[in-house]
Amino acid sequence: MGKGRGSRRTETYDKELGDAVAKAQRGDETAFSAAYRTVHPPLLGYLRGLVGDDAEDVASDAWLEIARDLGRFRGDGAGFRAWTARIARNRAIDHLRRLKSRPRGTTLAGELAELPARQDTAEEALEIVTTRQALALIAELPRQQAEAVLLQTVIGLDGPAAARVLGKRQGAVRSATHRGLKRLEKRLLSLGRDRVTDSDSSPLGESR
Repeated sequence: MGKGRGSRRTETYDKELGDAVAKAQRGDETAFSAAYRTVHPPLLGYLRGLVGDDAEDVASDAWLEIARDLGRFRGDGAGFRAWTARIARNRAIDHLRRLKSRPRGTTLAGELAELPARQDTAEEALEIVTTRQALALIAELPRQQAEAVLLQTVIGLDGPAAARVLGKRQGAVRSATHRGLKRLEKRLLSLGRDRVTDSDSSPLGESR
C-alpha cells in the first residue's frame, strides 16, 4: 500500500524537525517551540483517538516528560516523532488505568456529515483518516487496529517505527493497519450511501 498524503507531508518536516531538536537539546528555547509546533497537532490527534476528550490533559503530561528527558533522546526527526508518540501512548495507558476504563470515543460524531460522500479505495480512506472528523470513526475500531492506523496516518510513522511504539512485530502491525483501513473504507462507503439516500428523500406531500 502506498503512503497517504499525510504521511508524505510529515516526511518533509523531518530534516527541519531533527535540526530543531538538536538545537533544543543545546538549550535553544525557540527551537524547542518549533519542534513542539510541528509535533503537537498530530500527537494530539493520536491521543484523541485513545482517550477522547482527555487528550489535552494527557498531552500536557506527555510534553512535561518530553521536555524533562529531551537530553536523553538520540535520533533524527522521524525518530523524535516515534519517541514522542511512545511517551504519549504510555501516558494515555496510565490515564486509562487510573480511570479503569477502555478508550472512549471522541465528541466528533456531529462532524461526520462533513466527510466526502464516497471513498473508493483503502488509499483514499487513508487520506480521510488524517482529518479531525475521522478520529470519531477510528475510535470505533478495535483497539489494536485503531492504534496502528493512528500511528501511521496521524503521527506519520512508518511500519517499523509504529511496531516499535506498540511493542509488536511489524507483520502484526501491518496486518492491523490493513484491517483497520478496510473497516474504515466500508464505513465511509456506508456513510456516503446514507447521505445520498437522505438527499434524495423529501417529506410526504412535498413536491420535488
